[in-house]
Amino acid sequence: MDLGLKDRVYVVTGATRGLGRASAEALLAEGAKVLITGREEKSVGDAVAELGGGADGAAVAGVAADNADPGTPARLIAEARARFGGFDGILISVGGPAPGFAADNTDEQWAAAFDAVFLGAVRLARAAAETLTEGGVIGFVLSASVHEPIAGLTISNGLRPGLAGFAKSLANDLGPRGVRVVGLLPSRIDTDRVRSLDALSGDADAARAANEATIPLRRYGTPEEFGRTAAFLLSPAASYLTGLMLPVDGGARSGF
Repeated sequence: MDLGLKDRVYVVTGATRGLGRASAEALLAEGAKVLITGREEKSVGDAVAELGGGADGAAVAGVAADNADPGTPARLIAEARARFGGFDGILISVGGPAPGFAADNTDEQWAAAFDAVFLGAVRLARAAAETLTEGGVIGFVLSASVHEPIAGLTISNGLRPGLAGFAKSLANDLGPRGVRVVGLLPSRIDTDRVRSLDALSGDADAARAANEATIPLRRYGTPEEFGRTAAFLLSPAASYLTGLMLPVDGGARSGF
């Protein structure tokens, strides 16, 4: 299937590693042009080089940016237009907030997560919505915690469902203009983040085995599998999909 991604221009935040990185790789493999972001200049530079950027005419470029900075959205969209001559969509991905139970997380952790995970994502989406035209798309990398709280991730459990509600509202608002809004809900994908969460139990291998036993496919997903799913949802091939929250979880969600 031709996803129709050739020469389309996307911004992917939090793309120096993990799910954002895998999504950027999949978009590039299908012929898109991608501006990736991360908070550290070095990690962004390294990622761009590994993805084949750095030379004139390359399909990938990078910007060091913090999603919590109110100036970030306009800067990223302007940079995408300057580098690649257009802007067709954005995938808003951020690192997971601090783990912990309700009694453990501090006000400072909640405030930092709200700025980066919630308000930063809202600002990016609003800025994209202002400039995208028919065929444009806004994607959110959220979490399975949108539907079912995850033990030990109280801040994520609090913020992700709210972002899903915002995304659904935005989909309704932008639908008449032909601009789509989609969300991806990863669960146990084999990233550094998930491995570190497994390690919090004191026995990472046992935690992984227990988690895999609850997944119908009996394994963790790969970043590449997530990335290909993201690339499809962001592509013109998914042109009649909007407002949906798609679990990427190997069947782990038991509800319909």
